[in-house]
Amino acid sequence: MSIIAPAETATETSHFIDGCWTARGGPTFAVRNPLDDSLVAEAAAGGRADAEAAVAAAAAAFPAWAAMPPGERQRLFLKAADIVDAREDEIVRLMAREGGSSRAFAAFQIRLSAAMLRQAAGWGYLPAGDVLRSDVAGRTATVTRKPLGVVAGFTPWNGAFYLAWRTFLLPMAFGNTTVIKPSEEAPLSAGLIHAEILEQAGFPAGSFNVVTHAPGAAAEIADVFFASPAVRCIDFTGSDRTARILGERAGRALKRMVLELGGFNPVLVLDEADIEEAVKAVTFGAFLHQGQVCMNSRKVYIARDRHDEFVAGLRARVEALKVGDPTDPEVIIGPLINDRAVAQIDERVRDAVDRGATLVTGGTHEGRLYRPTILTHVPPEAICTTGCDETFGPLLVIEAFDDVETAIADAQSTPYGLSAAIMTGDRGRGLDIAERFDAGIVHVNAPTMASEAALPVGGVKDSGWGRSGHYAIEDFTEVRLTTVSRDPGRYPF
Repeated sequence: MSIIAPAETATETSHFIDGCWTARGGPTFAVRNPLDDSLVAEAAAGGRADAEAAVAAAAAAFPAWAAMPPGERQRLFLKAADIVDAREDEIVRLMAREGGSSRAFAAFQIRLSAAMLRQAAGWGYLPAGDVLRSDVAGRTATVTRKPLGVVAGFTPWNGAFYLAWRTFLLPMAFGNTTVIKPSEEAPLSAGLIHAEILEQAGFPAGSFNVVTHAPGAAAEIADVFFASPAVRCIDFTGSDRTARILGERAGRALKRMVLELGGFNPVLVLDEADIEEAVKAVTFGAFLHQGQVCMNSRKVYIARDRHDEFVAGLRARVEALKVGDPTDPEVIIGPLINDRAVAQIDERVRDAVDRGATLVTGGTHEGRLYRPTILTHVPPEAICTTGCDETFGPLLVIEAFDDVETAIADAQSTPYGLSAAIMTGDRGRGLDIAERFDAGIVHVNAPTMASEAALPVGGVKDSGWGRSGHYAIEDFTEVRLTTVSRDPGRYPF
């Protein structure tokens, strides 16, 4: 039976531990639709005992999963991808009800997730190591990659479906088993639906486990992850503030961490750029999922002599975006995740306008439906331009520049370094500037939100460390050196 209930009813969910759905007798918490606060689910409110059981199950399953031939793992991943495709409509409905995702954003995540599953199906055949030359006669040195063990993941509510796949699929593809703690804002689409899909695909018990928790109760589960010697790595997607707290704990526990954090994600529109194409790219990059994605564009630097043309085109395109119930296929802008998110963006827009910024469009909301907002002439002291704390919502700042070098310097003055985009009619110039950007991802003539399953995603500076795609082999395996000597050794004593 699917955990996804019909639209007019709520469902009850439990943890997924050792291949079984069990709440272990614990309490529940309400999962609500961000649009109207209607009840989506009553989810299991787990704690220490549930997390301990999940880690134990993952540890017990690790030897068999690590030793599984790549062809068998490949078959499971490909079957899971087919299930994702087959269940697209119901997953779209779930993401709309639980996370406010528009059909366009939900479908984007589903396609990307299925593609990543199919990519991961082949990663078991990547080279397992190297044979190195030794200075000792008769000695053979072999370097092999081995999986770590149990990887514990914290999955976010935004981009929940795809980011949850990325959190556990990468370590599992390289032979690790996993325990996932999804966000309390979206436990179904950030973890539980994945458990259901993997169960349906036939993944072995314990290879993947999910423990959910009530709001404010994540600490007990995190405590288990950091205390357990079986957990060898923590994979976290979220804010840099939370990552600093987790990073301190990981340091004390000597555990690896993989972090995908926030970003300020500037867009540089050069004077020779195609303005119509720039408008399309910026609209998509800034307002996909109501600006609630770490790679959303936050600020555009536009050549001054193209500023008015760009702003006029952008305003017209943005004002045409339909705002409303994300279950409507024509809606692009759905609700923000909660009232705190609405209050944050509203405060920052009012702060900027009070300081002299020009409100081009937006700046109003009905409930949690915040209209996409564009500001120009924003003074540098306004909260939304400091670049030290991203505004997680549909807010875009536009700044005209006279000198491209000044614009580049300002764009990189934030502590973040996740994604950046350069719109230009001169690709060579664009590549030259891209080389100078201190960011994990730089797109020339594409939005900051451009993603593909096979490409590495990750940031620098306060945007985290670690990469997705097959590059994640560096994060989720360890190198082992084995030598074999043919001849007797010679020793100094």
